[in-house]
Amino acid sequence: MVQASSTPAPGLSPQFCFNERLLRDFLNLSRSTIDDSITQNLNALFTPSRSGFDPTSTAIRQTDSKAGREIDPTACQGFKDNVLFPSWQTRSDVLAYCAGVATSPDPDDPDLILRQTESAKDRERVVDERLDPYSARFFPREARTESLANLVRNQRTVEEIIRSRTWGLVSERCGGAAGGWEEALDSWRERKRR
Repeated sequence: MVQASSTPAPGLSPQFCFNERLLRDFLNLSRSTIDDSITQNLNALFTPSRSGFDPTSTAIRQTDSKAGREIDPTACQGFKDNVLFPSWQTRSDVLAYCAGVATSPDPDDPDLILRQTESAKDRERVVDERLDPYSARFFPREARTESLANLVRNQRTVEEIIRSRTWGLVSERCGGAAGGWEEALDSWRERKRR
């Protein structure tokens, strides 16, 4: 079984967030360790021989893949509490922090002067589109905070999809999971605070 420490929380700083490759790599590594390999992680919880080998079990062909493959509820709950939810929480914390960085002023933006210069030149430019049909080719550079905000928005959408898929598999294999992943994660957060 995968341990929760396999994807430690990175040191959060604006530099971490503005390094979009590093941010994406962290999120992808965390997802691949837990969510992308959820079937293998759940299979690792399965204990096939609690009562020993029964020779009569080979006399009948087992066509139902779920027959006799119920995962121990305690093991499932332990996996969710100690591996799955902490991983989700870490990614949520990173995305929330980076969203805050993206909405804050950025006094250290290296392209600020360049963008201001381009903006001033663009305001002075007079274009006749009949003479220059490609006049719309000027695209102002976007601030790195805008780029980070777009990345965070996209990654949150990816998180929604992945968590929904993962929770569907966990609910199917572990049983007893009523509600969606949001309710389960909120319930875990409440239990953790106590």
